[in-house]
Amino acid sequence: GSAPEGSGCHNDGKDHEIVLLDHQPENGFVSPETTSAGLLTRIDGAVLPFLGGFGKYQKQLIVLTWIPAIFIGFSQYSDNFLLAQPNSTCVQPLANLTNQTTGHSSLLGSPKNTSARPAYIYANGSYGGTHNDTHNMQCTCDEWTFELHTGLVQNVVTKWSLVCNSAWKVHIAKFSLLVGSIFGYLVFGILADWFGRHPVLIISVLFMLVFGLTVAFSVNASMFSTLRFFEGFCLAGITLSLYVLRIELCLPGWRFSMTMVASFVVLGGQLLMPGVAYLCRDWQVLQAFIICPLLLMLSYIWIFPESLRWLLATQQYCRSKWIMGYIAKKNNVNMELDADNILTELQRALQKKPKKTCIVKMVGTRNLWKNIVVLCVNSLTGYGIHHCFARSMMDPEAQETTMFHNFYADYYTMAGIAVASCMALCPAVGLMGRRGGLLMFMIITALASLLQLGLLNLVGKYSVHLNIGTMNKHFSIAFSIIGMFSSHAVSNLSIFFCAEITPTVIRGGGLGLVLASAGFGMLTAPIMELHNQKGYFLHHIIFACCTLICIICILLLPETRYQPLPETLADGESYTRQPLLPPRKPGEQRLLLPQSESSRDYTRVHDTPLHEAATTVVGARTMLLRLTLNGRLFPPAVE
Repeated sequence: GSAPEGSGCHNDGKDHEIVLLDHQPENGFVSPETTSAGLLTRIDGAVLPFLGGFGKYQKQLIVLTWIPAIFIGFSQYSDNFLLAQPNSTCVQPLANLTNQTTGHSSLLGSPKNTSARPAYIYANGSYGGTHNDTHNMQCTCDEWTFELHTGLVQNVVTKWSLVCNSAWKVHIAKFSLLVGSIFGYLVFGILADWFGRHPVLIISVLFMLVFGLTVAFSVNASMFSTLRFFEGFCLAGITLSLYVLRIELCLPGWRFSMTMVASFVVLGGQLLMPGVAYLCRDWQVLQAFIICPLLLMLSYIWIFPESLRWLLATQQYCRSKWIMGYIAKKNNVNMELDADNILTELQRALQKKPKKTCIVKMVGTRNLWKNIVVLCVNSLTGYGIHHCFARSMMDPEAQETTMFHNFYADYYTMAGIAVASCMALCPAVGLMGRRGGLLMFMIITALASLLQLGLLNLVGKYSVHLNIGTMNKHFSIAFSIIGMFSSHAVSNLSIFFCAEITPTVIRGGGLGLVLASAGFGMLTAPIMELHNQKGYFLHHIIFACCTLICIICILLLPETRYQPLPETLADGESYTRQPLLPPRKPGEQRLLLPQSESSRDYTRVHDTPLHEAATTVVGARTMLLRLTLNGRLFPPAVE
């Protein structure tokens, strides 16, 4: 990605220059000096069409961003297999139990024959003996017997007996991957805006190989959890950099479809994961199988170039010139046919210093930070309430309301709902746009949540009198499926929406914020499990209230369908809210204005009542003076 020698680029010793505002923006606006004009900032409208548009070379690079998505799917859903809770029992002599349960030795038998009549202590700490007094027996065992239903013969839980008093280590291991991902999204998002998308991708792959393979050789649960944190950290860098590169390669009409294909590939990894686990049989082999294919991504060092859009937005014109020539050559474009004089403008701009912007500059804007915060809350709510619906449908503690009793049935039900959600998302966004589709799915999520919380309690209250005991179960399953369907769509669309609204100079940081918010939403699942599902009802109520807030906030977002990606902070500020419905009058002006029309113009501010009155008085006095001078209003005698 660096410019070769002889390219005509000169460096005065400074690699880059930080964009600093000399004063605070007036009324929250970005300072005018941060706005740059010219053909080089019109990447979707001028630069990419000049290089062949969405040509053959760009399509090849898009495919290269799809291939790793299947292994990202493997890693994201590996917890379902590596940390799955088995059916575990402990067969042991009950000599110590007979001393604690006086008067019941006849039921338990003497210590001599307890081995012939075993008692069972389950993984959750409950005792499977023959009397209620022994239910709270302390969970102690020298050797456990495990039975996995995930296709693996051994996983992390069975290897180190993470049951009973050690079950909390399983939840810590689940925390590790998610917390590592949250920190990874935040850190790598900033690095992607500062050093580029390509270096972040390669560094993430290298460290992912190191930490991911080391996980397979963990010697205890603590080492496993620590290494999983760094694995999640690096996985976040790969996911974020590929997402940003994919968005920035596409023209406006291709962005959403190319992103959705990548989502389907990730879901393909989720669907294939049970078969892969069955073939691997051991958790260490499974972990190595997930990580090793990422070795192929090391070839991206030479195959994948830096994002041209990011180079132009940060004024790195020397590297941009070389990459533009390479893209034009791959797309068989004759660069001599330069009707817009793009190359001429590029040649004049070669001496400019690079300007890079950090995500913290977002706080100096009026509209941009609100849009990003709204989408962060949407993403957090979508993933958080998704767990509430999933638990309602597949509650292991309430078998009478559980939809299935089989691991594979539960797993593929969740995956099938996700696939159906993505399939419905495509036509919905095509018809209603980004904002309309997000609003529709959020309304469905809120309705499913409120009906499940309110209507089901009402049905349960009168089910005894009306003899409709099974209706509560069916309603719960139906609302859970609908809620999971719509909340999954909300989460995916919020992430994509943020990538389109955030300017190129801070797109990595903005996307990192919304992905980290999604991670916080997913983190609620192991938190609830760690607390033994206590407070679940309040947990669901809080997220149901958040959906109502999100519905109102979505109305404040702009529509980005068929709009060029913003490149600078000033471009991001120009994206203002549009009406949901099209204007009734043909001549009615829309609120979303092009950049040239979005600048503040005060020359037309003259139609206030006070201004009109003043204009009338001044005009009357002028006319009176003219008539007086001409002697046509008053005769000399009267004067």
